[in-house]
Amino acid sequence: MLRVGIAMLQGARHEHAEALRGAAAELGFEVETVECRRADHVTPDLDAMILPGGESTTMRIASQYESMLSALFDWMDSHPQKPVLGTCAGAILLASPGADRSPYVGAKIARNAWGRQRQSFEGVVDVVIDTPQADYKRIAPIGPDRFQHQPLEVQSLGADTLATGFPGVFIRAPRFDASSVSCTVSARLGDEVVGVLDGSKMGLTFHPELTLDRRFHRWLLNQAKQQKGAV
Repeated sequence: MLRVGIAMLQGARHEHAEALRGAAAELGFEVETVECRRADHVTPDLDAMILPGGESTTMRIASQYESMLSALFDWMDSHPQKPVLGTCAGAILLASPGADRSPYVGAKIARNAWGRQRQSFEGVVDVVIDTPQADYKRIAPIGPDRFQHQPLEVQSLGADTLATGFPGVFIRAPRFDASSVSCTVSARLGDEVVGVLDGSKMGLTFHPELTLDRRFHRWLLNQAKQQKGAV
């Protein structure tokens, strides 16, 4: 059983949980998702972590009450080999953690660099790292949680795009400064760097949880399994 934490700060948190369920089904893994709402939810026995999108400044402010960001960064510092997937604002937290902490990925990033909400778009992304291959599996939707939140029904570019590339969903997206990237590029949109991988930390400026393509969530689970097996 793999235990994957999801930082419940903001953004498509429940959609990430659904993507993890689907990725686990595709890989034949058993996975428990842990909703990290307080610092004491971020425990050493977590095997991986997801930092969802949202508005990074709001996330920093909202996290102060429960000291969530400090707990997340402390967990990453204490478990450097455990994989982390940061999407959109999550990528900003990896590249610019603040609080006198060193960046977790070797790339500078700029907030909302594509423009305002109306400049959000979808595009076909080239994934330039190896990710675990598996056949797509449809999973039964779950009902509303105790807060009456139900994950969105994901459509996007969906399965139609799988043969040509990854369906990238960019919502008020940040941008990596390509000249600053000192780690592995994991995804491109044309000549634009939209994903980086630094050791066990993956930062994406788009939203993989809003598509039917789960290869980045499969990557996270596979890395977690390999790391857990190596301990």
